[in-house]
Amino acid sequence: MDYGFDEDQEAYRVEVARFAKKVLAPHYQSDDVAAEFRRELATDMANMGLTALRIPEEYGGQEATAVIAGIAAEEVGRHDFNATYLIINTALISDVIVRNATQEQKSAWLPGIASGETIPCICITEPAHGTDAAAMELKAVPVEGGGWTLHGEKTSITLGMAADRAVVLARTGGPGARGISAFWVDLTDPTVSRSAFDDLGSRAIGRASLHFDGTPVPADGLIGEEGAGFVSVMQGFDYSRAIIGLACLGAAQESLDEALQWARDREAFGQPIGKFQGVSFPLAEAATYVRGARHVCLEALWRKDNDIDHSAEAAMAKFWAPKLSAEVIHQCLLTIGHVAYSSEHKLGQRLRDVIGLEIGDGTAQVSKLVISRNLLGRQYAP
Repeated sequence: MDYGFDEDQEAYRVEVARFAKKVLAPHYQSDDVAAEFRRELATDMANMGLTALRIPEEYGGQEATAVIAGIAAEEVGRHDFNATYLIINTALISDVIVRNATQEQKSAWLPGIASGETIPCICITEPAHGTDAAAMELKAVPVEGGGWTLHGEKTSITLGMAADRAVVLARTGGPGARGISAFWVDLTDPTVSRSAFDDLGSRAIGRASLHFDGTPVPADGLIGEEGAGFVSVMQGFDYSRAIIGLACLGAAQESLDEALQWARDREAFGQPIGKFQGVSFPLAEAATYVRGARHVCLEALWRKDNDIDHSAEAAMAKFWAPKLSAEVIHQCLLTIGHVAYSSEHKLGQRLRDVIGLEIGDGTAQVSKLVISRNLLGRQYAP
């Protein structure tokens, strides 16, 4: 088994790290204070190819492996955690379109995502339906002559205030997952209204509720087969959750590196504080856990690239990495002490930001349900 990146992967990691530190890091805190999405971020990310990672070359993409997408997310997560949402969103949405759309739809939609001209989001959660997503109520009503109109609300939508287009799941048939279809929707239509959230963390990503009041969708806006939308989108989450895990671990690793340097530089009682076991042992534990979680995430992505089932591994990555990252960043804040408690330091913001992904894209309970069913067999699990 090979436990290291190959030469190309390592070179790419270094390149993204250099970009993230130089271009993204200077805006991380100011974007949080402004609490709005900065459009230039999409342009900067696109110029680096980070919005096109999972898009085929013929549509202007990188056609990168899932592992490469994970490497990018971790390095960007070190320096601007909220910028990783563009990697996560574009990778997931591109995957859905590539697997399910027609050639004409791919040619029309994917180049804009790749270039950063189109900022996409995915609309699943509703006010009364989060984890029980298959019970969604937003309706797609057929229109005489072809097409549909959308009626209802989606909530907690990442990039909801900034996105131009969206993959929207809507009910076209009876109850349950098989009655749900996926649509590519123009969010600039005047029938779409948006309400921003005032969040604890990740304030720069513009989480929002979207209201669809008869929003038109043309006949060629249906992605895949009618009634197959829920299943096709859920399949994409199996690997995007591992990318989420690595984004969180990037923020944790950067915090750990800062705490380790503090333990070398800060002195108390005539010696570096790293000499005290009460300081060094928690950091040693954190480094161990971060390394273990990183391997789980990368295994899930490797399995994706090799067409091996990876649902359980992705679920492990999703529930463990965000939780662990919050714990590690918290410990690093305590290690550095009062200096890190100031809003001038990035640690507090990182802590606020990663907590959001303990909730978003699937709770820990859902992940554990997936893992349990994989381990026990569905007939023996909850």
